[in-house]
Formats: sequence, structure tokens, C-alpha cells
Amino acid sequence: MTKIGIISDTHGQIGPAKKARELFDSQDVSIVIHCGDIGGTEIVRIFEGVETHFVYGNMDGENESFRLAATETGNTLHGWYGSLECCDKKIFFLHGHQSGRFDAELYSEQWDMICFGHTHCPALQQFGKTLLVNPGALYRVAVAQVAVVRLPELDVENFALSG
Repeated sequence: MTKIGIISDTHGQIGPAKKARELFDSQDVSIVIHCGDIGGTEIVRIFEGVETHFVYGNMDGENESFRLAATETGNTLHGWYGSLECCDKKIFFLHGHQSGRFDAELYSEQWDMICFGHTHCPALQQFGKTLLVNPGALYRVAVAQVAVVRLPELDVENFALSG
């Protein structure tokens, strides 16, 4: 079994991002997917030591300092969208503001799971064979949230980050 932590919309908020990392560590998460609106290289550095995949969000732009920080921490910045395969599951991730690309990937039926952010609202929905996961956000929300996905089962658990 592998656990993947899903996070989005950190917007440079270091305290909540550190809490998310602590939660992921306590849940034995071995891979993290950050669905954009990173907000600062400090956020990238918080995830040093755990395999982390980042994508840009609409508030990030194509920020090369994020790519450099990801490389320095042994992680990956994929650009605007990324994918990976783990436990025979194909996973696509993007921020979610690119509605055309989102729809194209959703209707392609090639993904077991699509992870996205942008709305700041947690969501979990089955669409055909594809599980859609939005973990929520760490910024401009009443309760900061992340998600943990167990593979290969695709079991999702949302976690609220306290105070």
C-alpha cells in the first residue's frame, strides 16, 4: 500500500504548509502532489525529503524559482500539469483553472484519478472510471484541509488542519 498526500492552494502560507507536512508524515505518506498556487519557494522547501510533485497555479505564473527550489530539494515541478503512475494507477494533476484541459483529461477516460485545486473547496466525485479529488485549500478558507489517498484502493480521507 502506498499513501499519497494531496495539497493545493498554499499561497505561501508557511504555518499551515508545515502542519500539512507534519500530518502527511504522521500518516506515512510517501508521495505528495501539490495542485498549484504554491505561493513561494519556502513552500517547496517544506516538502524536502518526501517525493513531491508540484504544478503551477493561476497565481504562480511560470515561476522558475519554484522549479529551482524543487530541483534543489529533489522534487519535481511539472509545469502547468503533470502525471504519474503508482500502484498501477494513472494519476493526472493540475490546478484546475484551465477548464479546457481539465475537461479534455476528464473525458479522455485514461486516468484513474485526477487531482486539482483552485476552488478552495474540497471535492470527491466519481466520474466514470476517474476519481476526482480536490483536497481543499490552506488559505482563504474557514478550515484548512488536505487529502490522503491510499493506493491501489483509491480510498480518500480528508483531514482538517487544526489552528
